[in-house]
Amino acid sequence: MKFLIGTLIFLTLLFSNEIQTIDNRSFKLKLHTMSWETNWKKHTIDYDELLSGGPSRDGIPPLDTPKFVDIQSAKQWLNDREPVIFVKINNEVKAYALQVLIWHEIVNDTLGDKKISVTFCPLCNASIVFDRKLDGKTYDFGTSGLLRHSDLVMYDRQTESLWQQFTGTAIVGDLTNKILTQIPSSIMSFKEVYTRFPQAKILSRNTGYLRDYGRNPYAGYDDVNQTPFMLRQEADGRMLPMQRVATVSFGTKDKAYSYNVLKKKKVVNDTFAHQNLTLFYGNNVASALDRSDIASSKDSGTVVVYDRHVNGKVLEFYYKDGFFDKQTNSQWNLFGEAVQGELKGEKLTPIVFGSHFWFAWAVFKPNTIIYK
Repeated sequence: MKFLIGTLIFLTLLFSNEIQTIDNRSFKLKLHTMSWETNWKKHTIDYDELLSGGPSRDGIPPLDTPKFVDIQSAKQWLNDREPVIFVKINNEVKAYALQVLIWHEIVNDTLGDKKISVTFCPLCNASIVFDRKLDGKTYDFGTSGLLRHSDLVMYDRQTESLWQQFTGTAIVGDLTNKILTQIPSSIMSFKEVYTRFPQAKILSRNTGYLRDYGRNPYAGYDDVNQTPFMLRQEADGRMLPMQRVATVSFGTKDKAYSYNVLKKKKVVNDTFAHQNLTLFYGNNVASALDRSDIASSKDSGTVVVYDRHVNGKVLEFYYKDGFFDKQTNSQWNLFGEAVQGELKGEKLTPIVFGSHFWFAWAVFKPNTIIYK
């Protein structure tokens, strides 16, 4: 009974959006944040959930003036299999190599006509891109040095509010309960990007900081038998905590697709929350969290998610040495483009999705349905 009551209290605190108005930080947290100008009287979380990850605020330095290089320059140091965060806005393409981002976690940038923040939390394997313009104002984000449920807690420099990277929601400060808009992105191999988009811009290693780019400081973390770092509560036991999953959310409904299943099937056609989806699985993408040398790490694969409506019709996809639709047998690539056949030139609409470790998704989305 005590366990049940404790669980109910935890869930109430975790998922309630009710704003609390008392600064009840512990002495330790006050000492850690004594110079911050955050409005600590406004929050939706229990302050005991905030833990120091080790570095101080911006001790993991975000990139505010990122530089980019062309494909040929990037080939001098970026292996074909290495993972990059692929973002395309208004036909402009940029790729953010995880071998760089793993040392900085946040890049404040501009792409197309949007101000964006490209974020990566290594502990959750969470790569998420946000529109950093909110209610007509542009915000710049940094690393707070704090973790909540093992996930990166960001802060904005304009109000010093704290934001949960996993959800894009402000959890402390003047902007509490505000939510950033997520922008479609995916993890791709460097080769996949430059083969299709030879004019893509690649985040440079010329950052102004001395870091061992190409080396993974979390060697061995990407192991399905590993234990999540600094996760206090018991992980959701429906899958192993470190299992990779692709996830989608529509309103209050959430669903997760195990990479193990996707790797076997290559294509999944699904209908969830009245949305017709297709998920493609691709090989030859190295994990950023396996060996010390990212380029020689194991293949972690990649997943992309699209709306499968084309010209008013719902397509059914299958895999046979490539991705094809059953209606016309047109061939499609990982970027959701028809490259051969009757539908050549058509494009699937990307769906905002996540690609994370299961434990991290489940702690924030406990009612998630698992695809079987």
